[in-house]
Amino acid sequence: MREIKLFINNQWVDSTSGKNINSLNPADSTIVARVHLPSAKDIDTALAAAQNCLNSSAWRATTLSQRSQILDDIAEKIKLRKDEFIEAEINDSGAVFRKAKTDIQNSINHLKVVSKQMMELNLLVHDKNYSRPSFSRNEIARVPVGVCAQIIPWNFPLLMAAWKIAPVIATGCTTVLKPALESPLTASLLADVISKSALPPGVINMINGGAAEGQYLVRHKIVRKIAFTGSTQVGKQIMQHASVDLKRVTLELGGKSANIIFEDADFQNAVDGALYGFLFHSGQACTSGSRILVQRSIYDQFKQALLEKIKKVKIGAPKDPETGFGPVINKKQGEQILAFIDEAKTQGATLLCGGHRLKGQGLDSGWFIAPTLLEANSSHRIYHEEVFGPVATLTPFDTAEEAIELANQTHYGLAAGVWSQNKDKVRELADRLEAGTVWINEYHLLNSGIPFGGFKQSGMGREFGLEGLESYLETKHIWTSDCVKKPWFNSIY
Repeated sequence: MREIKLFINNQWVDSTSGKNINSLNPADSTIVARVHLPSAKDIDTALAAAQNCLNSSAWRATTLSQRSQILDDIAEKIKLRKDEFIEAEINDSGAVFRKAKTDIQNSINHLKVVSKQMMELNLLVHDKNYSRPSFSRNEIARVPVGVCAQIIPWNFPLLMAAWKIAPVIATGCTTVLKPALESPLTASLLADVISKSALPPGVINMINGGAAEGQYLVRHKIVRKIAFTGSTQVGKQIMQHASVDLKRVTLELGGKSANIIFEDADFQNAVDGALYGFLFHSGQACTSGSRILVQRSIYDQFKQALLEKIKKVKIGAPKDPETGFGPVINKKQGEQILAFIDEAKTQGATLLCGGHRLKGQGLDSGWFIAPTLLEANSSHRIYHEEVFGPVATLTPFDTAEEAIELANQTHYGLAAGVWSQNKDKVRELADRLEAGTVWINEYHLLNSGIPFGGFKQSGMGREFGLEGLESYLETKHIWTSDCVKKPWFNSIY
């Protein structure tokens, strides 16, 4: 069992609170780590380390090229320990083997993409349009925003950590990262890798904890930027906290994404895409395609095909490479999912399959929720609210206009999918979908070089791409006077 202490100034340190909590394997409830919880003093110490590093000549003097090389080196070090990371990801988050393997590789890829793309940042621009000989020279400098507070959820532990630390390193900021209390294991392995890199102490610090520790962190006076991935409700609270000191904020929040199937879609690909859209990682993905909208002319055929496909999903132990569907993170999440389903049935939604906790065949010790499909419409709460589990609603539509109206009928706007062989038609529809990512004949795939984030209450700001990097930079105008006579000074006397 791993002891996860606090990672501060490139060292593992004991918490002064004396408190700890066990992290459990979602599949069998065994203890995989003992997590040390920080006191307020410990968080102060971590932030002070980040502030001192930010102001140090060692970190300020690093070039883009040097920081790019550090990111590449961290990626290579993860690759060397890939099997260890995969095992930890399975044990800690309940990810099935294939997802864990992909997530570790995607984390490596993300660091490498950022290390390459950051070289496109132009941190100092000599402006020629508004500079005049013998009068002034004007420069636009882009400088690190400062010390960051970063909070990640439990569904993609290593990948989310990579998403957060990469722009910090790229732009010369520093951070205190708080992994989810439910899944801190692979983030701690990442910290171990970082401790063996060329990063100066204090660039990346990690503390553990839950809501109380997160609130203390984001409210701290030292923090200049908050990057949070999690629920919309908590995101709103963070915005309120950030407003006190006008901290910069990037929020990637909840989703209730529509996956729209037109009658001219490649039928089998659309069935597979709908299944993957809502069952990937047992539905514990913010982009989950949990509202499946199907054109009425193929609705019955599609429903039957989807139900038959669901029966073929391999449910079982996450470590088995053949398993495609594992547990949800814990009892609390499982009970919330079942409560959503029960409420939907009470409100008149029709349960087509699932809707219960799976037992037997080695599943009793974990929270395995059967893949669940309900016929529902916009009058049902489950049509609008994020369940964050293996649950989708199925709804018919007649026209493209109706599909767009149904898809946008939500306060979320993270992602959407459209399936049709008429690519010109769906390309036009994609422009009208209120979502930060729209997949055409695809689902869930992301590109680390392209901005990612949500519309409406799915968040603000973007991660990935140059836009994501730029959110960690402030813009500064440097005016150098080349004139000696300054008649405007005379205006005050």
